[in-house]
Amino acid sequence: MLTSLFPYLNFDGNAKEATHFYVEALDGELLGITTFGEAPNDETATREEFSLPPGVEDLIMNAQIRLENGAMLMTSDVFPGREYHTGNNLSLTLTYDDVEEARAVFKRLAQDGSIGMELQQTFWSPLYGSLIDRYGIEWQISVDAV
Repeated sequence: MLTSLFPYLNFDGNAKEATHFYVEALDGELLGITTFGEAPNDETATREEFSLPPGVEDLIMNAQIRLENGAMLMTSDVFPGREYHTGNNLSLTLTYDDVEEARAVFKRLAQDGSIGMELQQTFWSPLYGSLIDRYGIEWQISVDAV
């Protein structure tokens, strides 16, 4: 079952500043910030998708803002090595409580689109992947950690 849908805003090296701006502007609550340098250094973090160039340790990998109505807003800097441009500055994240349902939705959305990161286990989710659908919309599919 789909458990949440939230916007994910990506920035070009100024996500920390933008995150604090949105917390204040939207009367939100900053739940947490994780930098790329704080990502666990284990076999998951050493995969090609997580190899980081020097000097990006302080960039924001993920920040969570809870709004007054309980809605969530996520922010991050564009993944190091990927180019920032209009179109990848916003993605939609779907979170599921069922791995098979997440796989099915990922497969349907990816049809005639392009996969950015194949579905796989990460340190934050038992199953996560990203894609751009046939209409140019970026999606992140995630399963709640147990």
